[in-house]
Amino acid sequence: MLSNDFDGVKIGLEIHCQLTALNTKMFCNCSSDYRGKPPNTLLCTVCTGLPGALPVLNKRALEAAIKIGLALNCKISNNSNFFRKNYFYPDSPKNYQITQYDKAGGEAIANNGTVETNLGSVRITRIQMEEDPGKLQYEGSITTSSNTLIDYNRAGISLVEIVTEPDIVSPKHAREFLNTIQSIVETIGECDSKLDGSMRADANVSISDGRRVEIKNISSFKEVERALNFEITRQKTIQAASKMETRHWDDVRRVTVTLRVKEDEEGYRYFPDPDLPPMNISENYIDEFRQSLPELPDKRLKRFTKEIKLSEEIARILIRNKIVADYFEETLTHEYNPKLLSGWIATDIMGYLNRNNVEFSDLPIESKALASLAKSVSDSKINDSTAKAILLKSLSSGTTIGDLLKSELDNLVSFDDLPKIIDTVISDNPKALEDAKNDSQAIHFLIGQVMKVTKGRANHSKVKELIETKLK
Repeated sequence: MLSNDFDGVKIGLEIHCQLTALNTKMFCNCSSDYRGKPPNTLLCTVCTGLPGALPVLNKRALEAAIKIGLALNCKISNNSNFFRKNYFYPDSPKNYQITQYDKAGGEAIANNGTVETNLGSVRITRIQMEEDPGKLQYEGSITTSSNTLIDYNRAGISLVEIVTEPDIVSPKHAREFLNTIQSIVETIGECDSKLDGSMRADANVSISDGRRVEIKNISSFKEVERALNFEITRQKTIQAASKMETRHWDDVRRVTVTLRVKEDEEGYRYFPDPDLPPMNISENYIDEFRQSLPELPDKRLKRFTKEIKLSEEIARILIRNKIVADYFEETLTHEYNPKLLSGWIATDIMGYLNRNNVEFSDLPIESKALASLAKSVSDSKINDSTAKAILLKSLSSGTTIGDLLKSELDNLVSFDDLPKIIDTVISDNPKALEDAKNDSQAIHFLIGQVMKVTKGRANHSKVKELIETKLK
C-alpha cells in the first residue's frame, strides 16, 4: 500500500527518448553521432533554419516512433503532421522547434496508450516526434555559473516525447514507470539509454488543488524520485503552488529552484510547419511493424514466471534490462538450472556490478562459464556457497571461473580419506545416526558435520553417497 504522505499528489511525466539507432538527424543528413565531437561542428543550413533550407523527414525516425507507440499499446495515427513550436531560448538555433501538437487540427504519431507497472497502470496521452534542441553547458551549476556555453551539435537529433496522464501517485511509482519505459525501448532497440542524455524526463507535479509545477533538467531516474520527493514536500510546506512555473533540479544541493513562470500554450504560437506535408500512414504499413516487434518485457515476465517458474521479484529484475535477460536465457542453453542461475545474476552479479559502477554489458564472465559453475553445483561437486565464493572471486580478481573451479576441485579431500572422517563424525553423533535411520532428511546434519570438519573441501555428493552406504 502507498503511504498517505502522497494523498492528493498528481504526477505526470514527459519522457524524451532519443532514437539512437538512427545514423542521421531527424530532418537532415547531419550525423547523429554527436557525443564527444568538437562543439558546433555537426551543423547544416537545415539544423540552423537558414532561409531557403527545407527539412525532409528521416523515414527511420517514423518507423522507430511507430514501433515505440505500438509497444506502449498506443493507437497509431493514420494522419499525423508536424507543427512549429515558437520559443526564443538560446538552445534553439531556429527560434522554433519542429514537433507535433494535438490541437488545432494537429495529431501526434501515437495516442491513448497504457503501460502496466507493479505499482499501477499509467495512461499514455500521446507520443510525439520532435527534434532535440542544442545543449547548454555551465561553468559550475546553472545557479552559480556566470556564463552559458551552447553546443548545437545535438540540435535536430531525432527523439520521441512520451507524455503521460497524471496517473503517477508517488515518486517511487514514477521511478518504477521510467524503468519500465526504459526496458521497453531498449528491447525494441531504438534507444540506447546508456548513452549520455539519451533518455531524459521532465516531471509535472501538483498537490490537492494547487497549480502544476514542472521540474526540468533531471539527470537520472534516481534523481527524478529525489526531485519529486523534494518538490512534494516544498509544495506541502507552502500549502500547494499558487502559480504554474518551471523549476530546475539542482542535484548537488538537492533542491528545486525557479527557472521561469510557466508559459501557456498560446505563448508558443503553434502552427503547422509549412515545409513538411502531413503524413498518411496506412494500417498495412503499421501492421508490418506490429508483426516485427520482439518479445516485450511484460510477455517475457509472464514466460519467466509461468514457464521457467522464477519468482516475480527475480523475474522483474532480469527483464528490466534486455542485456541481462538475454544473458540469463543464454546460460540456460548450457545448463538448465534457472533458479540457481537467475539468483546469481539478479543478486550476486548485479549487486557486485552496482557497487563498483560497472555496466552489465562489461561483465567479464561469459554465459557458458557461469553455466559450468552451476553444473558443478548440480553435479554436487561443490555446494552453492562455494560456487558463490568462486563467482565473486572471479568478478573481483579477473581470474576465470574455470581456473578457480579447477583449483577448488584439486584441493578437495581425497576420496580415500573420507570413510575415516565419516566414521569419526558418526561416532561423535550417535543420536544423529539414529535420526537418519528413521528420517531420510536427517542425513543432511551428518553431511553438514563432515563438511564442517573438512572445511568445505569434501565432495558433497561423495559424502552423501558414503553416509547412505553406512546407513544401509
